[in-house]
Amino acid sequence: MTATAAPGAAHRIVTALETTLGARLPVRVRAWDGSEAGPTEAPLVVVRSRRALRRLLWQPGELGLAQAYVTGDLNIEGDLADALRGLWAAAREHGPHTPRLGIADRARAVGTALSLGAVGPRPAPPAAQARLRGGLHSKARDRAAISHHYDLSNAFYRLLLDETMAYSCGYWASEDPDFAPADAQRAKLELICRKLALVPGARLLDIGCGWGSLTLYAAERHKAQVTAVTLAREQAAHVREQVRERGLENQVDVVCQDYRDIEGGGYDAVATVEMGEHVGDTEYPAFAAALHRLVRPLGRVLVQQMSRGRTAPGGGAFIEAYIAPDMHMRPVGETVVLLEAAGLEVRSVESLREHYVRTVAAWHRTLEERWDDAVQLVGEETARVWRLYLVGGALAFEERRMGVDQILGVRPTADGRGAMPATPADWYAGLDRL
Repeated sequence: MTATAAPGAAHRIVTALETTLGARLPVRVRAWDGSEAGPTEAPLVVVRSRRALRRLLWQPGELGLAQAYVTGDLNIEGDLADALRGLWAAAREHGPHTPRLGIADRARAVGTALSLGAVGPRPAPPAAQARLRGGLHSKARDRAAISHHYDLSNAFYRLLLDETMAYSCGYWASEDPDFAPADAQRAKLELICRKLALVPGARLLDIGCGWGSLTLYAAERHKAQVTAVTLAREQAAHVREQVRERGLENQVDVVCQDYRDIEGGGYDAVATVEMGEHVGDTEYPAFAAALHRLVRPLGRVLVQQMSRGRTAPGGGAFIEAYIAPDMHMRPVGETVVLLEAAGLEVRSVESLREHYVRTVAAWHRTLEERWDDAVQLVGEETARVWRLYLVGGALAFEERRMGVDQILGVRPTADGRGAMPATPADWYAGLDRL
């Protein structure tokens, strides 16, 4: 009598997962023993070691999968975006939360893990995972959160970004094939300057200035007097270097501090580009009040900020653990309400969601084209973090789980006036030719 061979590890993994989830997996699985199971035409998930399963046992859901991918215990062959798209579709069918496992489900999962030799101590988290201490959105913790992401390496960001060093959504003002990512960034910077009505000598406060793209553009092209504020030391050093190289010492002041420590006021314009996501939920009303306080009456405030869908998650466990710890996104309408409650009159809201799909895709292409250089700068693990981040981010904007918007407000005068042009068509004229 011929004995029946035991099913391979892949078959047992797929069976256990499909039984637990109550649905067919949208991916094919190859295990460390060479066995494969799952839909033949689906993206291939390679479980390289038992440690990948151990991570999922200790940390079920998105974070466990991310840890396994980042460390290389798990890999995806073929199109990573297709694999993530399928996983997100499956997640939507079962709701936004990890399925609740009953006693029988847990026993079955542990039994499968035991049979595969995957049971063991909790694996150490990847070195790239953030480890923050202190009270949520205390100044010290916020500084550490910003440093975790933005102080990674100026050389790495120079590799990833275009010549403008703008790390925010571009504005794709032209469909010309020669219209490059740097052109989209310059169009975005010009659009912001026009919305803020900058003129020579105007005082601009750039809160969360990044690597200085808006600060330098406003000073050079619009002859503004700019105060640039950032919490990230590496960013501040880069901007100061650029100010010296471009001879802008009399126009630009770079300050490394928390927005809560900004003194004075009376600015003609205030901009904050993709910094408000880091402020926190309960702290945002005070942030909005600071924007109102810092700008003069009839001065303008532009907030470019990421948002989440009303019924869809924004950010998530992976983003908060590896990219932007403690970040908070809300639907754009809720941000508008908070800005208005602070006393600003909101005059324009423009969605740039589709523009971010193209912007992030451009960053991802650069990362893949210069993969070896990126690994040399930040290491394999961090490079894999960024691959997952960029592919997943583009997909989140594509599927409307995340958005990004430019919100323009004005501070009314004491008697309630908040005059602006009735038809500001000049905001967009000629952006495609920059």
